[in-house]
Amino acid sequence: MTKSQEYYQDMIDRNKAVFEAFRVAHDAYDPKTHAGQKELDETGEDVLNLIRRFENILCGYSETSRYGKYSNKTAETFWGYIRKDFPHIDFIGMR
Repeated sequence: MTKSQEYYQDMIDRNKAVFEAFRVAHDAYDPKTHAGQKELDETGEDVLNLIRRFENILCGYSETSRYGKYSNKTAETFWGYIRKDFPHIDFIGMR
């Protein structure tokens, strides 16, 4: 299991209630008609804050070290796991 995968799973496990509420809003959202946008935005704000916090923890130390060039790849991998489970995550805050 990669470090990105470990942090992703840890984030999900520690915040089950938040992600379960987000899953309901995420699955109800229709990207074609934007039905459910308000619920996605409301629950998604907390989820994005959690994701950014875990991303900063994951990548924060490598950015300041000699491995800084790998930090971007690590963040992309982390977001890949998120987008795999939540493909509409990028629609949060879209108007």
